[in-house]
Amino acid sequence: MSDDGVDMKKRRFLTATTSAVGLAGMGALAVGMVRYMGKSERAEQVGAPIEADISKLLPGKLMIIEWRSQPIWILKRTPDMINDMKILEEKKFLKDPDSKNNAQQPKYAENKLRSIEKHKETMVVIGLCTHLGCSPKQIDKTAEHELGTEWLGGFLCACHGSKFDFAGRVYDGVPAGDNLKVPKHYYKGNNDSVIVIGEDDPRAKGGAA
Repeated sequence: MSDDGVDMKKRRFLTATTSAVGLAGMGALAVGMVRYMGKSERAEQVGAPIEADISKLLPGKLMIIEWRSQPIWILKRTPDMINDMKILEEKKFLKDPDSKNNAQQPKYAENKLRSIEKHKETMVVIGLCTHLGCSPKQIDKTAEHELGTEWLGGFLCACHGSKFDFAGRVYDGVPAGDNLKVPKHYYKGNNDSVIVIGEDDPRAKGGAA
């Protein structure tokens, strides 16, 4: 389908509004979501990196911040989430489980969990569907939904049904062609409690400390 003449900003706004209404009947879907939309002073500069304090982010919780007018999802994955992701790989439900499309993540996130090796439990992705740029919704496997018994939790784009797991990996057989994009990022501070979004780690070769 051609997108010529389509106002993508308007599409995203309308999609986000209608998606919220459409998903209302599916029960409490966004389980344990934490919203954080504050901008740091540096983020006011176009394209500048931003920082997010994740010291209080609990397992299973999703934090949302804004960078370059895009939602950045930071998810502290539980051991169960990570185990369920392995089941998806075994059942061959995913289109690119090994992150072979290297345009969708930095080199240090080219792995099954799509995260920095030292922080396997943390997912950092741009929360925009790779089909038409809509924003998917988190749906845990324990929530009331109509996705079937094999749904193990992840993100659903209500616009055209694209699905992603808790690493942002896209399911096979859906309109979206690629995994969600992982932005450049690194950790700093006491116990790596702060994530810097928008640049590689200046202290380490390859960007990952």
